Amino acid sequence: MQIQGQAALVTGGGSGLGEAVARELARLGAKVAVLDVNEAGAQRVAAEIGADRAMACQCDITDSASVTAALDAAEAAHGPARIVMNIAGIGTAKRVIGKDGSPAPLEDFERVVRINLVGTYNMIRLSAARIARLEALEDGERGAMVCTASVAAFDGQVGQEAYSASKGGVVGMTLPLARDLAQHGIRVCTIAPGLFATPLMKTLPEPVQQSLAASIPFPPRLGKPEEFAALACHIVTNTHLNGETIRLDGALRMAPR
Repeated sequence: MQIQGQAALVTGGGSGLGEAVARELARLGAKVAVLDVNEAGAQRVAAEIGADRAMACQCDITDSASVTAALDAAEAAHGPARIVMNIAGIGTAKRVIGKDGSPAPLEDFERVVRINLVGTYNMIRLSAARIARLEALEDGERGAMVCTASVAAFDGQVGQEAYSASKGGVVGMTLPLARDLAQHGIRVCTIAPGLFATPLMKTLPEPVQQSLAASIPFPPRLGKPEEFAALACHIVTNTHLNGETIRLDGALRMAPR
């Protein structure tokens, strides 16, 4: 699928990897709806991209009414979207047994899984139903979706049970989603990023960032959000990429802690 002239949705587009994806899509000629639970962040990114190429929507991916409202607003502004970038998510770490001997709160685990896994599926199911009604393009394709997992899906560290489970779920549903939506001409792939220079990463002390970067075999630096965005957009344009999870991590394999 050619990105030029298409309408695209980017969840988590108000910062970090999602912001980079929104900017790259717009650079390549897409009309981008920047969706984020943080409305101010979404508005900032859309304004910097430009009103002719981007618009902002407040969107909680775990809430079906919120997602539907965002899809309606995006469609009214840009027409039906064929590109869906599922970047929204949260990261947290908490040991099963705390220092005081108490078990980790179940609510914390449920929240991470609900946002990262259930929220991703919620956006997919609601947007896919709309894409399936569109006219097919070349090769019978109607749409392309990219999901975001993490290397933690494969080698999660101590305290990452919730995060690893949620991202492992995204990896696990990628192939069945691609098979399920194949009859509608909708492709689904997932990117599993390693350590990236996101706003969250930059809140860590500089020595910690340098230590993490040094743990990456090559290149021995944090990933650039632009590199994630480039891969996400390539997936859209390469029609034979489907049902696959791609690690983007510089050959990193995370240690236990």
